[in-house]
Amino acid sequence: MKVRPFKGIRPPRRLVERVNSRPYDVLSSEEAAQEAQGNEMSLYHIIKPEINFTPLAGEYEERVYAMAREQFDMFKAKGWLVQDEQPMYYIYAQTMGERTQYGLVVAASVDDYMKGKIKKHELTRRDKEDDRMRHVQVNNANIEPVFFAYHHRKDLDAIVANITATKPEYDFVAQNDGFRHRFWVIDNENTIAHITHIMGQIDTMYIADGHHRSAAAARVGDEMRQHHAHHSGEEEYNYFLAVCFPDNQLQVMDYNRVVKDLNGMSSEQFLHRLAEDFEVQAMGTEVYHPAQLHEFSLYLDHTWYRLRAREGRYDDNDVIGVLDVSISSSLILNKLLGITDLRSDKRIDFVGGIRGLEELQRRVDSGEMAMALALYPVSMDQIIAIADAGKIMPPKATWFEPKLRSGLVIHELE
Repeated sequence: MKVRPFKGIRPPRRLVERVNSRPYDVLSSEEAAQEAQGNEMSLYHIIKPEINFTPLAGEYEERVYAMAREQFDMFKAKGWLVQDEQPMYYIYAQTMGERTQYGLVVAASVDDYMKGKIKKHELTRRDKEDDRMRHVQVNNANIEPVFFAYHHRKDLDAIVANITATKPEYDFVAQNDGFRHRFWVIDNENTIAHITHIMGQIDTMYIADGHHRSAAAARVGDEMRQHHAHHSGEEEYNYFLAVCFPDNQLQVMDYNRVVKDLNGMSSEQFLHRLAEDFEVQAMGTEVYHPAQLHEFSLYLDHTWYRLRAREGRYDDNDVIGVLDVSISSSLILNKLLGITDLRSDKRIDFVGGIRGLEELQRRVDSGEMAMALALYPVSMDQIIAIADAGKIMPPKATWFEPKLRSGLVIHELE
């Protein structure tokens, strides 16, 4: 993989807790406005610029993109964001409970993405790509990073361990996620050269989170090189902002489903139909978590059920068909409930595992939803196998946590 250090634009240490934010795509405009209320330094003013209008403007209006650039320029003018004087790498550590994951912050190669060396496992929507592309173009910068995974290496682990034994540049617990976030600056030229060399020996990176940002960044880079008369390949627009984590440190959480109705069936009829493809066992009123692959938890009528897919209902040799998201979509959502398009059907919603199965129970008990289905999490090995096979995962299959905080460092294109 071709990576290089860059002159990061980032907040002074004393301001980082006011500037940093959650990613643009994990909350609504209304939620962003509420979180940014009373804080003019919040990065939401740049990544969710519609909150600067009263009433809130539409996310895709041209005046909203222009406002993002206006805010970005103001942040730099006021010293809320300051550019480092020399190209550097950075380390970003996230701690959730007893688990910490350490990522190298790099400028990743557009060419590597275009050549398929940076592999994806999800489809992207053109409108969302266009939105992020416009945001990058207007700001002339990757304001937010993408989240990559790579096959872990002991030599990189050793470098990271040595640096993270020192005092971090940033160290805070974010109020709205409760996780600890730490950040180190790598300014030693020998260490930088060593990292560049080792990363050059890595054949493949995998997009864990940020498929639209990756695609948009690559499109911007490709467009800029076509309009650059003296393009050399070394310009900053040939690179985009990424945080790269070793695969053995990452945890994929469950991504669960709630459905508004039973497609005209009674609860008894629905359970009877389920028994055609699953072993169904009532587990009582206490929350029940799936314990293994091909096991599901169903919540219906104040009762939790354990569902186990019967033999012959899936193909262990099919990297897509063996996934529990595929099994549940085929045998429950599609076959029984008539839900064929997870992206557009309004009868279904999705709940990230960070919210817990209690959130599924709450939404059913409230009467908002008729049933909930909890899935066993997809593994990193499965994600990598699918990406390596050139396949695409079903929608709403993976939920990574913690999410990357935005505003710790920004990559400027020129």
